[in-house]
Amino acid sequence: MALLPAPSEAVTTGKIIHATGYRNPSPDELVDLAIESHIARIAKRSVVGGDESFFIADLGQILRQHRRWTQHMPAVRPYYAVKCNCDPTFLKVLAELGTGFDCASIEEMRAVLSLGVDPARILFANPCKAPAAVAFAREVGVLRTTFDNIDELDTIKAHMPEAQLLLRIYANDEGAFICLGEKFGAQLDTTEELLSRAWELGMNVIGVSFHVGTGATNPASFCKAIKDARLAFSQAERLGFHPKILDIGGGFQDDCFESMAPIIRDAIGSEFPAGITTIAEPGRLFARSVYTLVCRVISRRRQLGSAARSGVPDMLYQNDGIYGNFMNVIMEKETMVPYLVKSKKARGLLHKPKSGDALQVTDHRYSIWGPTCDSTDCVVREVTLDSEVKIGDWLKYKNMGGGYRHFILGISTELMEFQHIQVPQPPSSMASAAPTTRFMSTVKRCLAISWCPAEDFGGLGAIGMGVAQSLARKAHCG
Repeated sequence: MALLPAPSEAVTTGKIIHATGYRNPSPDELVDLAIESHIARIAKRSVVGGDESFFIADLGQILRQHRRWTQHMPAVRPYYAVKCNCDPTFLKVLAELGTGFDCASIEEMRAVLSLGVDPARILFANPCKAPAAVAFAREVGVLRTTFDNIDELDTIKAHMPEAQLLLRIYANDEGAFICLGEKFGAQLDTTEELLSRAWELGMNVIGVSFHVGTGATNPASFCKAIKDARLAFSQAERLGFHPKILDIGGGFQDDCFESMAPIIRDAIGSEFPAGITTIAEPGRLFARSVYTLVCRVISRRRQLGSAARSGVPDMLYQNDGIYGNFMNVIMEKETMVPYLVKSKKARGLLHKPKSGDALQVTDHRYSIWGPTCDSTDCVVREVTLDSEVKIGDWLKYKNMGGGYRHFILGISTELMEFQHIQVPQPPSSMASAAPTTRFMSTVKRCLAISWCPAEDFGGLGAIGMGVAQSLARKAHCG
């Protein structure tokens, strides 16, 4: 039974393929099937821009990450940080799951509001905003926003006097990839003065926020920030405010989320009584693992002479680099791990493993470079692959859904349209299956959904199966 349509059945309009299926393959298998299907279309020259890199989006991974969040941080409502990745299909699924949204710009607010999201589910989480941005927020009904200085208070008072304010305090994890404390956050010796100014202006402070930094790994930084937030809450209460929201920001890492979550939960419970609403701003935790980037090898340079004798790796040149979707290599020194796309049935379209490859593996060492003439455009300094890579082969990179490229351009812009691979209805034997089955097999607009067992919806709390049914209905209408 085919999990994806034959290449001729796929609808192609751009650079992101949204893969879906209705049996129970692994997410990686679904992604590989989508890659193979798309490359087959490229080989038939039926895809515009076939030599360009493309994304595979497995939005089923959002459901799995959302379930992780609700399991380990059940009392903390996520407000997804749109700056991380603003693919509208991605945002659509989050919106249907009931997620809130952390927006930092006019364009991000527009993107979320265009999905029909209630403005009350949006936090304008930028402590230093242009007056025009504040006026826009008021116009569209986004009243919750952050501040950390007196001038910002004056700006908000002038353009949105009815704003619901969260005081952003200083917080910092020195081990984070990106430390934000130098740029944002009021020190504790200034918070009382700021709150007093807000009181004098007749403004409404409804809570306190902080952000320990992108890629935080030290739970102690969250614990300290939560204690500091308690002090700021007390200051606000003494002045006459009634703060009810604690925003613990973002910075959550995929590989240490489970170990940090209980420590953060305990810190919140010890400092804040029942009745306080706690929110957070996860970004990469939700987005990073959803997307796989696939690049084509456009040239190769095999070492000769002394370079070959001294063991200098051969050089591969691919159609994407640090000025495209690999900016994190420079900005965060992230190590990229390429995988050679292989297939035993691709009929020459992909790298085809030879019979008995497992017994005849020869390691091949490469450095991988982007397509520009800049000598700093190096994606991987050295990697060992188990097969020779030739011009025209494809390399895939997992966990490419969050980072600077998306923040600056966004894979949701008109420069990068979507590519849809639609899946036929499940066989009649599945007609009476659970709503999740119909959901996974009928979503058209929110296409990149891989199979999630019915129990995966159990961690979604009150949202539960209604989300699946709602998305399926919207898919039929779309």
